[in-house]
Amino acid sequence: MFNSKKWRVGTSLLLTLGMTLATATPGLMSNPAMAQFNRQRQFPGNPRRPFPVARIPAGTLIPVGYEEAEKVVVTPDESMRLTLTVTQDIRDVQGRVIIPFGSQVEGELRPVSNGTQFFAEQLIIGDRRRFRIDAISKVVTDTERITKGANAGDILKGAAVGTGASALLSAILGDKVLEVERLLIGAGLGALGGVFVGRDKAEVVVIYPEEDLDLRLRSDLALR
Repeated sequence: MFNSKKWRVGTSLLLTLGMTLATATPGLMSNPAMAQFNRQRQFPGNPRRPFPVARIPAGTLIPVGYEEAEKVVVTPDESMRLTLTVTQDIRDVQGRVIIPFGSQVEGELRPVSNGTQFFAEQLIIGDRRRFRIDAISKVVTDTERITKGANAGDILKGAAVGTGASALLSAILGDKVLEVERLLIGAGLGALGGVFVGRDKAEVVVIYPEEDLDLRLRSDLALR
């Protein structure tokens, strides 16, 4: 009889203590954020955990080249899209490679007030990772004068020629090596060649990508 009463009293105390804890700390029992925190502590490899952000500061120089040609020829008022290739690993302050050699940068050559400048738009790392990038090259001011009857061989050797420059050189030099007709039709600019009829001289901008188009970040680049 005594043992039975003692058992009932002990059971009652345990039930009361359990109800008290549940009432006093409901957040521990039902808070989903706490549950997620606990899961991450138990499983540090949880795929839901955010990846760390790698940051490259503004002002960093990114060396680039252009695999398609040794130089690029455009008119002073011409824009031209290019895809450049990073020629050197870019590391963060801890020495980790953030932008590996061979990554690509898409952007555009654009005329500016005193020359031509490349404006980077997108960084491509590997096959799929794409990031917006705010970087520019220096302003390229080097030009070459083209005159009627001159040999265009030196200018065209190893060059990627913009559509406008192709039409200009063809009109002045009558040089069939440019295949201007094919280029203009492909770009939807079939009438452009007529703009230059009658000219006997002009200037083109000559850009050497490995020397002229290294990019400098204008703002921090954050890669996740």
